[in-house]
Amino acid sequence: MKELSKLASAVRASTTIAIDTKFKTLQAEGKDVIGFGLGEPDFDTPEHIKEAGIQAIRDNKTKYTPASGTPAVKKAICQRLKEDWGLDYETTQVTVNAGAKHILYVALKTLVNPGDEVILPAPYWVSYYELIKMVGGVPVVVDTTEESGFKMSADQLRAAITPKTKALIFNNPSNPTGMMYSKEQQEAIAKVCVEADLYVIADEIYGKLTFDGKTFTSFASLGEDVKARTILVNGVSKTYAMTGWRIGFAAADQKIIKIMTNYLSHCISGTSPISQAAAVEAFAGSQAEIETMRATFEERRNYLYERMNKIPGVHAVRSEATFYMMMSMEDLVGKTLYGVEIKDADDFSDVFLDKGGVAVVPCTGFGAPYFTRWSFAVSMETIKEGLDRLEKFLAGAGVE
Repeated sequence: MKELSKLASAVRASTTIAIDTKFKTLQAEGKDVIGFGLGEPDFDTPEHIKEAGIQAIRDNKTKYTPASGTPAVKKAICQRLKEDWGLDYETTQVTVNAGAKHILYVALKTLVNPGDEVILPAPYWVSYYELIKMVGGVPVVVDTTEESGFKMSADQLRAAITPKTKALIFNNPSNPTGMMYSKEQQEAIAKVCVEADLYVIADEIYGKLTFDGKTFTSFASLGEDVKARTILVNGVSKTYAMTGWRIGFAAADQKIIKIMTNYLSHCISGTSPISQAAAVEAFAGSQAEIETMRATFEERRNYLYERMNKIPGVHAVRSEATFYMMMSMEDLVGKTLYGVEIKDADDFSDVFLDKGGVAVVPCTGFGAPYFTRWSFAVSMETIKEGLDRLEKFLAGAGVE
């Protein structure tokens, strides 16, 4: 038979799948295991949003919609961007479809020709790297350190640019680190992007989930020249606890949005009209429940950080946003736990699940091989139990 697509064949499965599959297998076998891998809020979708979706079904809103989304949802998005970040977009500058991940893929398809380079600060969300490859682009990883707050500097960005550089993927606040760039840090990065004529895909899906009174600044708000080259990506998944509703959107220059919409019209048509109706209510209705969720995440973050840093052998990196926290297990690298040599986070996570009964996400596939990601989108009881198990696991490991 003829060779399969080289592009498709080069795409790797998510590095989180192996540990997640093992976790679910152990669960199905009745084993006592708990997990911290969730990339979604553990809250229910707010009632007023669910009711809007139910009403859409009753109103028979079950037919195809325009490929870029209904006029109502695009209007609600423009209103929300204005109220939240002071951004002015027309509905012709917005396209809506099945989740922010799909929007990211189509944004890259719109910008990138085969061989174009896309700069990606590490640690990065595991899918960014593969998405760049999937469109024929070349990921150019810029490593950051815990000492720098896992934030790329303007100088680092400038040093990574070559004649082939087309774009920067800028995830702020960041998955997996939970770190957030200040307005001043973003302004320095934006200056380089304008000077070098780079597009910026600004993934701001966690922008409402910030801690310690910190204020989030949207990248597109840094000036008209910055806004013109920015594809702002967001959605309902994290802010409104609507991961399964599959609504993401992009806001950008009208020419970019037209190309994205043309692509979407062939590869997926439009997304669910029921989900779009619910999203209208999410964006245009009461925002009160966001604060309840955000405050709960902050309380959990505080406990997880303080308690984890009392456990010998590991330490937590205090997140500034999202619902993730990075745990360094670098001090364990090269040592033996329960008869297994720990070379990286994959080894640690595998043994921790086997012997400790806890599933965490190894960040080897996120460009941070000596860290694991803990999601605190779980109950406080689960967090306490997980840390109890971590403490017991390390104390009984017989570290060599």
